[in-house]
Amino acid sequence: MERETKLLGAAGAVLVAAALFVAVAPGALADATPDPPPSDLSVREQTIAADEVTGGTATLSVRSRLSHDGGPGENVTVLVRAVDLDTDLIAAETTREVGTVEGTREVPVVQNVSVDRDGDYRIETLVYQDGERVASGTKTVRGVGGLQPAYARTGVEFHSFEGFGSGQLPPIQFSIAEAEGSSATLNVTAYLTNTGDVANDRLKITFLARQADSNIVADRSVRRVGSIRPGRTATPSTLLTVPDDYNYKLMAMIQADDVLVGTAQATATLNPNQTVTVNTTNASADTLDTSDFEMDRDVQQTESAAEQRGTTTQSGPGFGVGVAALAVLVVAIYARRFR
Repeated sequence: MERETKLLGAAGAVLVAAALFVAVAPGALADATPDPPPSDLSVREQTIAADEVTGGTATLSVRSRLSHDGGPGENVTVLVRAVDLDTDLIAAETTREVGTVEGTREVPVVQNVSVDRDGDYRIETLVYQDGERVASGTKTVRGVGGLQPAYARTGVEFHSFEGFGSGQLPPIQFSIAEAEGSSATLNVTAYLTNTGDVANDRLKITFLARQADSNIVADRSVRRVGSIRPGRTATPSTLLTVPDDYNYKLMAMIQADDVLVGTAQATATLNPNQTVTVNTTNASADTLDTSDFEMDRDVQQTESAAEQRGTTTQSGPGFGVGVAALAVLVVAIYARRFR
């Protein structure tokens, strides 16, 4: 019994000593707990998509995925900036506050930056924690100028003839409809395909025949394009009359509600002694006779007046019928006088 009493007394003394230790040094046990690891942030991924596009600017939606590990990351902010690749100047930037990031996980951050629609850019993502930069990521965006504004999206474009190798067919083709005197009439056809999801009936197409050396417009024609269903190809055509023995660049321009949405070119070689390509020609402009491309001023005025009256008329070089009759009468009188 005495032994048990001694053991109980010893246990009580140990408990009293432990209580006194905790009371005297309350931080002793807490100090034994290890500190949490520091916050670790990195930019795991950057994806960029086109958002709103206007005639002058394009809004880029930048989605950054931040990877976090370790202890809590406090006061986290993400800065996204677009740097022009040609000038190395900052074109636009935006900052977003993320706040505190905890646990082992990924955090998506979406930010928009608006840039001019005529350059190439380096998109930089900078991650800050308590004002100190801790991570970054970079991605390059090119061809921003190729993004179409909403008002120019018709789904209709010049058809691309694939599978013809280096001799790929152009989307504009022509044939000789008539050749008379010093002029030739070309039957010009364009191939338009609706690659969109809805029919489009708001289009018109302008055909031009430009002399290859001088770019003088020899003739033009504007046609309305009927409704083109999705996946279908339309073939609007027109007649262009041009001076013979010259080479031409045939151009076609599509407009939707007076907005230019597409252009294409082809060549028409009417002078076999010269060669011409869409972009260049090896002929000299010294052989050009500009009078071949002139329209008589009286003819222009007559045609303009006819358009205003809503009627059509034809005229050509030389005297009118009244003048010719008067000349015949004068000749007859003159001959009778000297008979």
